[in-house]
Amino acid sequence: MEEDIKKIFPNFSKELIKEIVANAIQQSSNSGDVLMRTGQYINHTILLIKGQIKIYREGENGGEFFMYYIQPGEACAVSMICATKSQTSQIMAKVVEDAELIMVPLALMDKWMMEHRSWYEFVIFTYRTRFEEVLEVVDNIAFRAMDERLEFYLKRHAEACGCKDLKLSHQEIATELNTSREVISRLLKKMEQRGLVSLHRNHIALL
Repeated sequence: MEEDIKKIFPNFSKELIKEIVANAIQQSSNSGDVLMRTGQYINHTILLIKGQIKIYREGENGGEFFMYYIQPGEACAVSMICATKSQTSQIMAKVVEDAELIMVPLALMDKWMMEHRSWYEFVIFTYRTRFEEVLEVVDNIAFRAMDERLEFYLKRHAEACGCKDLKLSHQEIATELNTSREVISRLLKKMEQRGLVSLHRNHIALL
């Protein structure tokens, strides 16, 4: 665990890393595993070593509202906030690529914030980054038409995976953008005609 932390979280101090190794738990999770559910009390915050985690809201009708991804070297800001307020989760967290996680007990959050400058700076940076990402999503919904929202959505997925070949179904996109599959299929077809994407049976290629 120690070598993984040093490599993925290079700004953590030696003292902080020793505390993490002594108190945290490293675990593996498979694609599709749900790590956090709406209404669940949270005991740990997640540091991601490997893989990818999707953070989203789930509606009463089962629809999903995509918020952001957690990448290696990042943490779950929502769990940190729940720790400070002793609140239940208002979001869902699902593994989308097989992941290696470090589960940090939330009881140590306040202690480390006071004792370890590198942890304090990491937490503040995490809060700020996630707030900016969520604000960008809100702006996208409030001020853009569905075709612009779709382009924004595909761009974020491409940036998250570092690739231009996106393994996304039309129904999955429609669910996360809270619209119908027919609308997404029509807009994707228009994007293909404009030379922005190439549509295939099981994936979408950005051009």
